Amino acid sequence: MIVVACPGQGSQTPGFLSPWLELDGARERLEAYSDAAKVDLITHGTVSDADTIRDTQIAQPLIVAASLLTWHALGDAARRAGGIAGHSVGEFAAVAAAGVVSDETAMYLVGERGRAMAQAATEAETGMSAVVGGVEADVLAAIADAGLEPANFNGGGQIVAAGSLEGLAHLAENAPRGARVIPLQVAGAFHTRYMGSAVDALRTAVATVTDVSAPATTLWTNSDGSVVTDGQRALDLLVGQVSSPVRWDLCMQSFADNGITGLVELSPAGALVGLAKRGLKGTPAVAVKTPEDLEAAVALLNGDAA
Repeated sequence: MIVVACPGQGSQTPGFLSPWLELDGARERLEAYSDAAKVDLITHGTVSDADTIRDTQIAQPLIVAASLLTWHALGDAARRAGGIAGHSVGEFAAVAAAGVVSDETAMYLVGERGRAMAQAATEAETGMSAVVGGVEADVLAAIADAGLEPANFNGGGQIVAAGSLEGLAHLAENAPRGARVIPLQVAGAFHTRYMGSAVDALRTAVATVTDVSAPATTLWTNSDGSVVTDGQRALDLLVGQVSSPVRWDLCMQSFADNGITGLVELSPAGALVGLAKRGLKGTPAVAVKTPEDLEAAVALLNGDAA
């Protein structure tokens, strides 16, 4: 079983969409996605600098649009995947690819999410840090001791802590034994209680969506790694996810339990393949960073990979 994975925020780099615009129909798709999200994705994906595309309200639609472009570029091979999942904001690409909502609806929702989370991040000075290594129980105890919350359980010995800047500084100064604390370049404490106002905003946006279908393929949720079979529940989980931890570790465990034989990460790829190398050791994986990687991804999806 080949799993398709959609990356989350932080995977974008300046100009990364430029080569994708050379594909037939890509520019037209991005124009439609831009209209839906109310973000100029072509400009931000080709010429905007790193600081600009780090802005949450730009980064989130940009990442989801790139994943959807990749999904369509894979063509019929994508439909041979055994299932799909997304990390954090990547779940919006996953629900669209699974047929729960249209691409344009997913882009509308992620546009609303990005703006709401950017606004929520201004309400308090907060941030996030990755804690790599150490014993999980010790890491969680240190996070709690610093007054922080675990925001991402990424698997492979990586947990992301989030909360006040003071708490993050305390954690860095009192790193658990065998662990490194790495500050992340994000606007606020995503996937924590600090995002409460964004939850309300996204819930309001989701309530306007009427055309919802059951997933056409296996769809895992990063709320707990389970399979979602009801389209409306999939959207409700996207709402709750804004202030709840991302459990990518449980997703990878579900992939393993379901007999994963390969993983294809959609653009802007790299982070989830990196986690798979540690959490799904020995599993063949392809990171689709540019259109040049499509051939290898198609081969893996078709069972033709060496």
